Amino acid sequence: MKELILIRHCQAEGQHKDSPLTNNGVNQARRLAEFLSKKNIKLDRILSSPYMGAVETIKPYADKNHLKVEIDPRLQERILSEEPIDDWFDVLETSFLDMDYRLPGGESSNEAGKRGLQVIDEVLKDPSCQKIALITHGNLLTLILAHFSEGFGFSQWRMLKNPDVFLIQNQENSYSLEHIW
Repeated sequence: MKELILIRHCQAEGQHKDSPLTNNGVNQARRLAEFLSKKNIKLDRILSSPYMGAVETIKPYADKNHLKVEIDPRLQERILSEEPIDDWFDVLETSFLDMDYRLPGGESSNEAGKRGLQVIDEVLKDPSCQKIALITHGNLLTLILAHFSEGFGFSQWRMLKNPDVFLIQNQENSYSLEHIW
């Protein structure tokens, strides 16, 4: 049985790709590593968004278990627009109601979700690993989870924490989703 551990990054200093974790975020990353160990989650592979906060989120676990953190740009956060957005909260909500809604230079929910699901599809087909962690961001995580849980959307995105952890188990093309953090 394949297990995917989907992780929203710990608290970061900003939204920029080079934003490090806050002091609280560093402590969260340590607690996350302890949590995964206490749950007896022994990962075979770790894939992360290239954003610094995502990589730093899983680094304590990876270092302790001598695992490489593989960077996959498809796990980076969704871009709503290349221009600043004053009402980004409303725009985000609209993008969950209309999955093809897209601002100039941005991605629709369908486009972003598709790239996230490509990563999942590839790791599910990889026979060399059974437990894989994917570290990403709240918006993309929500779009991925919506694929496995009907009705998962904007309201659930609003309730996500930093960090947050979900377990997807795959057995014979049947999936189960569990919120474990």
